[in-house]
Amino acid sequence: MCLAVPGMIEEILTEDPLMRTGRVNFGGLIKEINLAYVPEAGVGDYVIVHVGFAISILDEAEANRVFDYLEQMGELEDLEGQVSPPVDQ
Repeated sequence: MCLAVPGMIEEILTEDPLMRTGRVNFGGLIKEINLAYVPEAGVGDYVIVHVGFAISILDEAEANRVFDYLEQMGELEDLEGQVSPPVDQ
């Protein structure tokens, strides 16, 4: 199953509008994510990520609620393989 999950942007790596990338923290798992679809997102913002692309911004309370649900379902351990494929640079 493919899953969109929340993560917090820790660092913006590239500002090029089409190749904008950043380091996103998914409850301790940090991945490089494409941020081109959320140009207004910045460090400290929470984004929803699907297959390596941030697709929307959400507030911290909602992100924490999703993390709580994933933890209760025992799904947090499975995020590593589902969050994203490597981003080509």
